[in-house]
Amino acid sequence: MKNTAKLKNIINKLKKARVMVIGDLILDEFIWGNVSRISPEAPIPVVEVIDESFMPGGAANVANNIRSLGGEVTLVGLIGRDSRGKTLNRLLKKKGVNIQGIIATPDRPTTLKSRIIAHRQQVVRVDKEKVEPISSKLLDKTLSKIKALSKNVDAFLIEDYGKGIIVPALIKEVVKIAKKKKIMVTVDPKENHIDYYKGVTAVTPNQFEAGKAIGIEIKDKKSLYRAGKKLLDLLKAKAALITLGENGMCLFQKNDRVIHIPTMAKEVFDVSGAGDTVIGAFTLSLAVGADMEEAAYLSNYAAGIVVGKVGVAVATPADLKAALI
Repeated sequence: MKNTAKLKNIINKLKKARVMVIGDLILDEFIWGNVSRISPEAPIPVVEVIDESFMPGGAANVANNIRSLGGEVTLVGLIGRDSRGKTLNRLLKKKGVNIQGIIATPDRPTTLKSRIIAHRQQVVRVDKEKVEPISSKLLDKTLSKIKALSKNVDAFLIEDYGKGIIVPALIKEVVKIAKKKKIMVTVDPKENHIDYYKGVTAVTPNQFEAGKAIGIEIKDKKSLYRAGKKLLDLLKAKAALITLGENGMCLFQKNDRVIHIPTMAKEVFDVSGAGDTVIGAFTLSLAVGADMEEAAYLSNYAAGIVVGKVGVAVATPADLKAALI
């Protein structure tokens, strides 16, 4: 597909969309440095730190991507009553994300992923988190937030990083609200939660997640097509957009039409958060009237932009328009 005028028209409309993002909130820490020697204590590099920075991660990064593309976004999720949570809220507020749906709880810490990067290469990642399903009390609070804040949204987007907020009861209620409001529900899935998502509009797994979710090893075109169709049948969804890394994406639709989209990435420096960009751009495009194919192409362009940057990055409407040329 290369109807540039049509795609640009969709990009111009993105600012009209209102999306509620529900999912696992993560604070991404980046420790930047240089390596000039190997440690005498072990065969590992010694990183001399020159800078540190923080970015929204997980569902928070999806919200950040949507704001960067011009859409209005309300974020629902959990943080700890800790300095990490305060940092994340401050970052999100600064970026224009509606944080009224974020619940601070003493029961679990804010998830932190620390990446040490030297000479534009990630050396190691350290995770600090508590991974378990949320309590019934926190679930009730979360559902209350969703109901109260969903009056003026055009789409629900569920970002499941497997940290505990996405449970079957939450999905069931969101799908119920969406059907009543006649709006879509898109999901960036966790492969071992695939049974949770029945009844959603579309899912955007990567190749590994799709294959593992339905028990098919995706190794060629034939196995990819089998996996995509089986995924659609299992979830009764309208579409499944499977990302294939350097091989682009493959869009499976309810009408049995399969569309392969080649990658738009010119250079790949860092794939961190690329899946967040895909689901964000895909949902935002659908929310302003794009069809599945148009939304998939725009999300592919957006992903191609962010993987060409170091760290968890975002794309802008100007970036997208420039990529279309």
